[in-house]
Amino acid sequence: MTEVTKRIVEAIRAVKPGAVSAYGDIARRAGLPNGARQVVRALHTLAEKEKLPWHRIVRKDGSIALPPDQGGDLQAALLRAEGVAVSKAGKINMAKYGSARVPKT
Repeated sequence: MTEVTKRIVEAIRAVKPGAVSAYGDIARRAGLPNGARQVVRALHTLAEKEKLPWHRIVRKDGSIALPPDQGGDLQAALLRAEGVAVSKAGKINMAKYGSARVPKT
C-alpha cells in the first residue's frame, strides 16, 4: 500500500459511527486537495479487505453515490442503523452529520 493510500485509509477510518464525510473531504484530510477520485478508487479496491466504513462516505451534497439496487439501499440502511437520518431520496444533512471538521491526518 502506498503512503497516499495509507493516508486515505486513515482518513476514512477517522469517520466515526453516526457521522458521514464527503469523498473530497477525505481527500483533503489525506493531503490530496483534488483527490476525490482517488478516494473512490481506494474504497472500491480496499473497503472489504481493510474493513473500511465505506458506508460513511458520500457525495459533498450528502447524497449516496451508489444506485439503490447496487449498494445504495444497503448504505442507507447501515447509516440509519448508526443513527444517521437518510431521506427517501438517499440524502444526508451534511450540516448535522458531516464530519468535515475532522482534522487532517
